[in-house]
Parts: sequence; C-alpha cells; structure tokens
Amino acid sequence: MHEINHLHIRSHRPRETAEWFARAFGFEIVSDVVRPFGDRFLRCRSRGGLMVNISGPRTGEILAPGMTATYVGLEHFGVTVDRLEHEIARLADLGAELVGAPHVVDPGVRICFLMVPGHIRVELMEVFAT
Repeated sequence: MHEINHLHIRSHRPRETAEWFARAFGFEIVSDVVRPFGDRFLRCRSRGGLMVNISGPRTGEILAPGMTATYVGLEHFGVTVDRLEHEIARLADLGAELVGAPHVVDPGVRICFLMVPGHIRVELMEVFAT
C-alpha cells in the first residue's frame, strides 16, 4: 500500500503557524511536544484528514528563509475554496499576502498563490462551471 502519510512544514514559530492554519483552514491541532533533538513538533489534521506536521528548528539548526518564487521540490500545497476573492480577503485579514493575481489555469479553474505566516506558500484553487 502506498499513500501520503503527512506533509511537514518548518517554521520559526511552529505553534503560531499551527494556530494560523487552524483559524484559516480549520486544522485540528492533535499534539504539541518538544522532541529529544530540541524542536517543537505539532501534529495537525486538515479537514480532509491529511496530517500536517509543523516543527521548528532542532537544537543548533538554522532554517533557510521561505520563498515566494517557484523552486524545485515541494514548493506549495493547494487548498480548494468556493469563492477565491472572498478567501483572499479573509486570509489577508489573518496575515496572508497575495503573491500573484488570480488567473485561469484550465477551463473552470482559477488559482492564486499566497505567502502565509511562517513563510509558507499556499495555492488557492476555485473550481467553477464553464
């Protein structure tokens, strides 16, 4: 069996980041511990059931800054929304920053990218009838 077990987000302030995702997207914070190698580690569950781990730096570790540009590797994750502009405004009120105007990528699909607190890149997707 092969299935995605979780996504892992790194943050300088993991508890604040987890709380932001709870407010923004309804994540449930399942646990919050400090692991033996010094990082604060939170396990969260998305509304769809995907586990999202959020952790800080390990003892002595320096995290590279987040990026708004595209890059090789896992560079964002997508969230489906009903009304794109409404969600952009709502998330901006929570501290997200729009990093590209909404645009159509396929017939019936509009997207945009946000940089959310913790320097995490998130794609919003609105699917609509054509």
